[in-house]
Amino acid sequence: MGLLDVAGGVFPRFRHSRMHTFAEVLPGSFGPFAAALSLSAGVLLLLLAHGLRRGKRRAWRAAVVLLPAGAVAQFVYRHSIVGALISVALLAPLLVHRDQFAALPDPRSRWRALANFVLMGAGSLGLGLVIVSVHPNRMIGDPSLADRLAHVLYGLFGFEGPVDYQGNTSWTVGASLGALGLLTAVTTIYLAFRPEHPAARLTEEDETRLRALLAKHGRRDSLGHFALRRDKAVVFSPSGKAAVTYRVVSGVMLASGDPIGDVEAWPGAIERFMDEAKAHSWTPAVMGCSETGGEVWTRETGLDALELGDEAVVDVADFSLAGRAMRNVRQMVKRIERAGYETRVRRVGDLGEAELERVQRAAEDWRGTDTERGFSMALGRIGDAADADCLIATAHKADEVPGEYGDLKAILHFVPWGPDGASLDLMRRDRSADPGMNELLIVAALQAAPKFGITRVSLNFAMFRAALARGEKIGAGPVLRAWRGLLVFLSRWFQIESLYKFNAKFQPRWEPRFVVYRASGDLPRIGFAAMQAEGFVNLALPLPRFLRRRSAPARACAHTVADRDVRAA
Repeated sequence: MGLLDVAGGVFPRFRHSRMHTFAEVLPGSFGPFAAALSLSAGVLLLLLAHGLRRGKRRAWRAAVVLLPAGAVAQFVYRHSIVGALISVALLAPLLVHRDQFAALPDPRSRWRALANFVLMGAGSLGLGLVIVSVHPNRMIGDPSLADRLAHVLYGLFGFEGPVDYQGNTSWTVGASLGALGLLTAVTTIYLAFRPEHPAARLTEEDETRLRALLAKHGRRDSLGHFALRRDKAVVFSPSGKAAVTYRVVSGVMLASGDPIGDVEAWPGAIERFMDEAKAHSWTPAVMGCSETGGEVWTRETGLDALELGDEAVVDVADFSLAGRAMRNVRQMVKRIERAGYETRVRRVGDLGEAELERVQRAAEDWRGTDTERGFSMALGRIGDAADADCLIATAHKADEVPGEYGDLKAILHFVPWGPDGASLDLMRRDRSADPGMNELLIVAALQAAPKFGITRVSLNFAMFRAALARGEKIGAGPVLRAWRGLLVFLSRWFQIESLYKFNAKFQPRWEPRFVVYRASGDLPRIGFAAMQAEGFVNLALPLPRFLRRRSAPARACAHTVADRDVRAA
């Protein structure tokens, strides 16, 4: 209906009907104003279509107002009974089935006002150029493209431009352009001044309750501590003994890892999660849950699970640099140590204030991308007072001329995995340092782990690891080889293969991780939302880096591998 209304307001041929000759002799000149109404109603209906599909209550309220307006415009401007009847025919089922449109609004901020102004402005400019150009027979002269663009810009602000037409066409074009400009202004003002529903934020009370659950059950999942990211929301089970943390991205309610807390209370937290998704018409999804978590999710909700990849876990007691399999790592570590590098492994709480501030600035500046990456396996901060038990490994080398960060050359940050484990959060290095800083620091952390009572360390997540491993073995079938070839090709941008090979250097055991989803048709949308959450796709307008650093010195430090051939979230 939106497309029909837009076409009726833009294209002259679309407006011809049997009633047109009779309507021309009627008193009054409603044509230009009805054209503007048709155009405005059509654009607004197009904007509302996605909300209606998701059952949003506010979208329904707006649609039941706009459809009659579109019907009036179709009849007055096009003199089309059929067009008006189509609008009424669509209005009737909306009214009859109004109880199906009960979804609550999504989290939002006033940045959407700026995005609306940019997108609506660009759309109005393009549509206005079409409106100006579809009357060639009534156009006086042959105005250039620059003149037409100038006419559109003037018209959006309600002024006459350099293009002129015969008859009443100037009024029609002017009213249509003015309607587009007014629509852009009104929607932007509405988004800027409507009550804000901010994006998810973990409150202090929520964080306290989550930390209490992690203290009792944190050793169950290596991703548990990442639930403390403060850009997540949380739902608790009725008993308060379990919780699910999530973030809403592009209409997808995205949880990560297993539920926190007692396994017996997981079903209650999962039920609350699904109820929240249903209330807002969000698409539920879970990224990176364990096999146990996937079984509970699918059993309790009827969702499906798909293996996403494997997590590399090193048992500290079994780790050694001896043996042929560790020769490459051993040689690299010894070469770097001979070059004058030394390592230090400490708790974050043991760092002095000046050194911690230097580490934070270095982690921000050494990030490989303009935007922070990480969601499911990243804490999003470093050096917070509440995270004093996190582990940090640093590499140092005294230079003749000390740099901005002194002798600091590389950083690894680990979060707790229960009382006896650690999970890798971020890896950062000075790009001028020798290659192999990450290998050096991982080995140093594993060797120092017993001193901190750590018996197991979770490294990076390797996506589609099983397919890469089986596809390169002798006897692999053509389908598996083709799938591996596609993954190798995609590794040019997403570092899938290089991250797997990097993890494999340390001879870990592989723990499978799964994505839980409602229907196969949701997977592309879930994948896109996950890429947004992880920072691979950024639709926002980020601040300049120097402003981010000065305004937030302890800003989030995501799970990014920044070595010469390894960088991943």
